[in-house]
Amino acid sequence: MTKDVIALTERMPEPLHVLAGLLSGGPDKLVGTEGDGAVVQLCDEQGRPLVSIEAPLLVQVAGEAERLLGATPPPLPFWWTEARATTGVAEAERLAGTFAARLALLAGGAAWPPQAARNLAVVESDGVGVAPIPAAAQPAVDVLTDKVAVVIQDRPVVAMTAWLADAFRASANAGLGLQIVSPAGTTLSPAVRDTLGDWPSRWVVQDEREGYYDGRSGAVLAWQHGMFATVASPDATPTDLNTPVAATFQEVSETGERQLALTFRTAHPADDRLVLGGALEAVWSELTGAPPAGWGTAEPANLPWSPRQLTDVAFERAPEPSWFVVVGSPGRPGLATVRVTRTKAGVEEEVTLAFGYGADEVVPTEALTRVAEVLATRHNLLSMLVQIRKARRDLAVPPRFEGPGVPVAFVLGAEEVRRMPGDRARRTPLSQAPVPLGPRARPAMYYPLPGDPSDLAGWQEFERLVRHLKGA
Repeated sequence: MTKDVIALTERMPEPLHVLAGLLSGGPDKLVGTEGDGAVVQLCDEQGRPLVSIEAPLLVQVAGEAERLLGATPPPLPFWWTEARATTGVAEAERLAGTFAARLALLAGGAAWPPQAARNLAVVESDGVGVAPIPAAAQPAVDVLTDKVAVVIQDRPVVAMTAWLADAFRASANAGLGLQIVSPAGTTLSPAVRDTLGDWPSRWVVQDEREGYYDGRSGAVLAWQHGMFATVASPDATPTDLNTPVAATFQEVSETGERQLALTFRTAHPADDRLVLGGALEAVWSELTGAPPAGWGTAEPANLPWSPRQLTDVAFERAPEPSWFVVVGSPGRPGLATVRVTRTKAGVEEEVTLAFGYGADEVVPTEALTRVAEVLATRHNLLSMLVQIRKARRDLAVPPRFEGPGVPVAFVLGAEEVRRMPGDRARRTPLSQAPVPLGPRARPAMYYPLPGDPSDLAGWQEFERLVRHLKGA
C-alpha cells in the first residue's frame, strides 16, 4: 500500500472535515503540529507521528492532477490535501487511507490512489507505535543516517512536493545527501531531477533483477555503510571500479519523441519597478503562442500564471533565494524551474525550461533566433544554451537511458560580449559565423551549432566555442 494518500475535493476541507478524518484512528489518538502549524500529525501515545497531513492546497491550474497522479480531479478550482503515513507501520497506512476517504466524502471528490481509500471505518491501532524520530528528521524522511536522508516515494511521478522540498532543505542544512527510493515504473518530475544534485544524492529504483539501481546513471546499488552506494564489479581496480549497469536501465526504445531544452540567465537592477518572470513569459509565448499556464513554490503548480505575484513572493523572501516551478497547458507540455537570487549586480534569474514534442510534431528551432533577440534586447540576457534531446513528450524522466541533449545554439548577452577583449566574441573557430542581435553598437551574439540529435558534433562545436570565448 502506498505511503502517500491524497484527497482531491471540490470544496475546501473545513476544520470539522479534518477532525473527522483525524478520528480515523479513534478518539484517543493524539494530534500534534509541525512546520508552524502547516503540518498536522496523528500521533501515538508517546507523541510519535503515525500520519502527517499537509495543509489543503487550492489548485487553479489544469492538468496537474493528471500529470502527477494520473487521476481525474474535480472541476477547477479544487483542493489538494496530502497525507503521508509513517513507513513500515501498516496501521498508519490504513489511517492515511481512511483519513483521505472521509475527507473526500465530506468535502466532495475522490481520493488517490482509489485502493488506499476504500474504508471509512475506524482503524484499530491500539498499541501501535513508531521508532523514535531524530530531531533533524522531517515528515517526508523515512530513514536518516549520518550520511543521507532517505525518502520512499510510491507515486506515478516523484514531484517536488512541499514534503520533498522540506526534505531537500533539511538534508542540505544538515550536510547530508538525499536519496529518493521508488518502485519500478515511477518517473521523476524534471523539477526533482534538476534539484537532486550529485553524490551521495541519488534516485534509487527498485528492480526485480538487480535489486536497486541509480535511475539517472543505471549503476547497480546496494545498501552499505548507511546509504545506497554503487556495487563494485568483481574485476574492479583502484582506478577503474567497472560499476555494473542495470539491464533494465539499458532497455531503450526509439519513440521519435523530442524535447527542446533551454537554460538561460538574466540579471536586472534591483529597484521597485522590477517584475520577474518576464523573460520566461516571452520565451514561452514565442515558442508556443501562449504564456505559461501556472506556477507555484512546489508541485503541483497551483496558481494561475502571474509575474507580479511571483515577484511579490521573491521580494518577501529576499535576500534569501527563491525557487519556483512553472507549467504549461496540457496540450503543449512545458515545465520550467526558476531560481531567483540577489547578487552584487542586482537580481538574477536562472531558468531551466523544456517543451515536449511527439514524433509527428515539429520542434520550432526556426524561432530560436527571435527568442534570443527578445531576451537580449528586452530582458538583460547574460547567456543561454539551447539543446534538443531524445526524451519523452510528457517531460517525465524515466529510469532509463535517454542520452544527452545536443546543443543547437548558444547566446551571449550584450554585456558579456562587451566584456570580451577585442573581437573574440565575433570571430570564432566555428563552421558558422555568429549572428549579432540588437543594436550594432552593443550587440548580443547568437552562435548556431550543428544540433543533430543523432551524433555529438554539437557538443564538440560547443566545447570549441567555450574554450575560444574563455581565451583558452
